[in-house]
Amino acid sequence: MENLIIIGHIVVAIAIIGLVLIQQGKGADAGASFGGGASQTVFGSGGSGNFLTRSTSFLAIAFFATSFSLAYFAKEKAVGMVDEGLPTLQEVQAPATEVPVLETTTESETPVID
Repeated sequence: MENLIIIGHIVVAIAIIGLVLIQQGKGADAGASFGGGASQTVFGSGGSGNFLTRSTSFLAIAFFATSFSLAYFAKEKAVGMVDEGLPTLQEVQAPATEVPVLETTTESETPVID
């Protein structure tokens, strides 16, 4: 199941990249309003932006859904790893019990650590 979500995640990511590259910027609308190629678009003069925008938003929702599901699978694996006997975060970050004391001697200029 996780492999299918990873494949879908990659496909959705590539599709989002493709749709964003196909879309025109906001500055291109001013030239199109004066007849600059509006008749040569596939979806008509006003329909291309609406269709591409809706498609991009649908793919963005799918991307977030696959991201959350992959995060859920990663959390479940992490919980399973604690059951395998790996140390917990509190055991790894245990504070030091002794702090070395820095003492200087009068005979030499190098400090001695006990």
